[in-house]
Amino acid sequence: MDFKFIIYERSDQIATITLNRPEALNAFSKEVIEEVLQAIEDIKQDENVRAVILTGSGEKAFSAGADIKAMKGMNALKARELSLMGEKLCCSLESLEKPVIAALNGYALGGGLEVAMSCDLRIASETSRMGQTEINIGLIPGWGGTQRLTRLVGPGKAKEMVFTGKLVDAKTAEQLGIVNMVVPADKLRETARQLALELVAKAPVAIKVAKALINKGAEISLDAALALEREGFGVVASTEDLQEGVAAFTEKRKPVFKGR
Repeated sequence: MDFKFIIYERSDQIATITLNRPEALNAFSKEVIEEVLQAIEDIKQDENVRAVILTGSGEKAFSAGADIKAMKGMNALKARELSLMGEKLCCSLESLEKPVIAALNGYALGGGLEVAMSCDLRIASETSRMGQTEINIGLIPGWGGTQRLTRLVGPGKAKEMVFTGKLVDAKTAEQLGIVNMVVPADKLRETARQLALELVAKAPVAIKVAKALINKGAEISLDAALALEREGFGVVASTEDLQEGVAAFTEKRKPVFKGR
């Protein structure tokens, strides 16, 4: 599978997607989005892949968001098309039945932050800065930023970030709950990889079901979410992996989960 704008690698049951337009701060063009979506489709079909890392090339940016140059002269129809493409990318990451880690190396702006928020876990370098900066060019977030950011930080802080377009540093983002952890820039990729390896060792069905329940539970009532959790608990309880986990616990050894 040949790509021009991303680097796609697989090893140790981890798939790594690297946005590879450092000269454009890894901005998302139509072509970049299409290539990432192709990689996601491949990951869906590859049972050997159990965790995903999404990052950017270079040291300056994870992604500066949608390619602003492509917006020049854009009419309402083209704007909606761009919004739909970004939404499709974000929803594909969010609904992928495998854990996705965003490794934020530098700026995560506009659509770049929206894509990061669609991942399950986010690790930021100490030099990373992020924000919903669309207001600065007379726009609003169009890839789910008004919704996912609100779910992470609450309405008040989300409005502040969206209305002002100001950036937050990595430590502030960690305090707000936008990122899970902050590490030195030279430790970012290794930290993301170690976390991915930790997830690879877990039971794939349990992670898949837990991810779906957490995502869906944010959208429905507590009673409905608890009912879904009961169903999910039953599904996972019937897996061979549970029996392996119980046996490993009893035998005082590490479990070897097979995803069934």
